[in-house]
Amino acid sequence: MPFPSRRRGNKVKGVQFTVMVVGASGNGRTTFVNTLCESEVLQHKMLASPEDSHEEEKIRIKPISVELEEEGVRIALTIVDTPGFGDNIDNEFAFQEIVNHLERQYDDILAEQSRIKRNPRFKDNRVHACLYFISPTGHALREMDIELMRRLSPRVNVIPVIGRADSLTSSELHAFKKRVMEDIDHYNISIYNFPYDVEEDDEETVQENMELRALLPFAVIGSEEEIDIEGEPVRARIYPWGIAEVDNPDHSDFGRLRSAILSSHLADLKMLTEDVLYETYRTEKLSRTVHSDVRDSSILPEELANQSVRLKEEQLRRDEEKIREIEVRVQREINEKRQELLAKEESLRNLESRLAAQGLGTEASY
Repeated sequence: MPFPSRRRGNKVKGVQFTVMVVGASGNGRTTFVNTLCESEVLQHKMLASPEDSHEEEKIRIKPISVELEEEGVRIALTIVDTPGFGDNIDNEFAFQEIVNHLERQYDDILAEQSRIKRNPRFKDNRVHACLYFISPTGHALREMDIELMRRLSPRVNVIPVIGRADSLTSSELHAFKKRVMEDIDHYNISIYNFPYDVEEDDEETVQENMELRALLPFAVIGSEEEIDIEGEPVRARIYPWGIAEVDNPDHSDFGRLRSAILSSHLADLKMLTEDVLYETYRTEKLSRTVHSDVRDSSILPEELANQSVRLKEEQLRRDEEKIREIEVRVQREINEKRQELLAKEESLRNLESRLAAQGLGTEASY
């Protein structure tokens, strides 16, 4: 499904944002998240004992909330981790679990929007971006990568990421990026490709989005430790051949990716989730519900119509009750005002009587 071009929205203070991270173990997913949040948000996977190594670990969906501040903007960030993905021979169950989680969030907000009285404390848990970690094989996308990204793309903004990119040389990484994007195009996988419109967007936005699109898939490295380089603490990894710096654009796309999802394109990702992905799902869901109800022999069209009438009657009854409550309150206020007016009139008459009596008394004295 092609995404329409969007203008980059202005940043809003105090925003809620949800990112899902998907990738097989060993692709640097945990280290990336901890580097992104600059704290130990995710625990590293413990190595299984030889006795338990044959057991397959099922996928788990683990949302974790943290608070960050990016360029003065406070972000309530939820990281949805997916440990156990890609570790089994058959990953069909993992595929279903991930997609089901995305759709459950849509179902929750669809149900909330259908309520007559909304819950003021309802939390929107829709996932705005999915960082899909690709193994740095140097070859091409695996069948598992292709299949899952194809399933995810109708439900979430998929951003492909090459984890542990420092395991490839510069030439290997350049060639691998090219092959990955060729596969994404060949298999018609819709990803978030930083859309822009040269006729509507300003030159700065067009230029920035062109640069970010050229970086796809983002090649990142992470490090939870800092080393001293010329007296400055730097997040980096040390190797016999040299040092790979996390925030150095010559070594890693980490900085550009972090800035994109947490600052420059955060509003656009949220807007696409709301206006395109959710609305598409909502339309499909309601259409399936109507068609399934019609096909179900136990529910006749007349019964569906009666259900609709009952709902409207219930709403009308509630509206009438509210009107009656308003009428009773207004009538009570009118009665109170009338009593106050009568009391004032009585007080005024008494005053006039006293004044009249005093006047007569004065005339009699003459």
